[in-house]
Amino acid sequence: MTFPITDSIADSVTDSIPESSHLFCVAPMMDWTDRHCRYFLRLISKHTMLYTEMVTSAALLHGDRKRFLTFNPEEQPLALQLGGSNPAELAECCKLAEDAGYSELNLNVGCPSDRVQNGKIGACLMAEPELVAECVSAMTNAVGIPVTVKCRIGIDNMDSYAELAAFISTVASASCSCFILHARIAVLNGLSPKQNREVPPLNYQRVYDIKHEFPELEIIINGGIKNFTEVHEHLTRVDGVMLGREAYQHPYLLAAVDQEFFNSSADIPDRLQILEHFLPYVARELQGGTALRHISRHILGLFQGQPGGKKFRRFLSENAYKSGAGLNVLESAMQLVRQ
Repeated sequence: MTFPITDSIADSVTDSIPESSHLFCVAPMMDWTDRHCRYFLRLISKHTMLYTEMVTSAALLHGDRKRFLTFNPEEQPLALQLGGSNPAELAECCKLAEDAGYSELNLNVGCPSDRVQNGKIGACLMAEPELVAECVSAMTNAVGIPVTVKCRIGIDNMDSYAELAAFISTVASASCSCFILHARIAVLNGLSPKQNREVPPLNYQRVYDIKHEFPELEIIINGGIKNFTEVHEHLTRVDGVMLGREAYQHPYLLAAVDQEFFNSSADIPDRLQILEHFLPYVARELQGGTALRHISRHILGLFQGQPGGKKFRRFLSENAYKSGAGLNVLESAMQLVRQ
């Protein structure tokens, strides 16, 4: 099966996409939510809000700007997540992102890794709410698209509700009206980023309490959410939900999002239909020089728990990484689940 590389599936993907909505979101995830991943996820759900990997302000201003800003129009609604603490630099990055066509900008105040802490990026900024407010003010004044903040519910010894409420109040005063709260504290000394996603206990009630105290703000909850039952429960208390690794590792979870949360009347695509629509994109990328392994790694979980799913994953894992691997590798993997 082959496809002309000029084929476009934009109409089938972007038809009737609403204004940016945080009702259901997929989290920004380093090394995961690149443009190939986002294009694939958009084939599954038209209305889920998608986020890029974090891009630091220094990397965007002094690095490969085209690589960091490039995305496919079909990915919209799409937000660029920025990391940084220099208001002027962040403002300049926001202008670049707005010119590139992003629909939202998000400031990372939640990443706990040592590497970003050393650059005064991420969760360590929760200790400096006035600086975060200054950054947000510069960002919002620079552009006309929304600026949002993603943070934790606390850090290390600053983990009380009062301190979180003070942080939210200070940053909200800088014209930030939407906060995405990962319902765990970040332990900046002693835990790895992976441990910070698992060890600190989830405290959803604290996020609910923030929404109760700040009803005028849009509060999105993140952390440990795995299914629609949990999503519906959270939506009785907050304005939206954000899924991370669950959505990446089990992407077909998104297939019913549009019907479940956005009142879509479109048919839910089956897994093979999704890949049939993905093939023209893969063909174009391969001709442009992208290695198949950079694309195929994002689809390994599509047939999780399905007949032939293990064969599908094994075949792609063993063959997509070979030099010169082409579209036929993906087509052969699809045959394994067809059977």
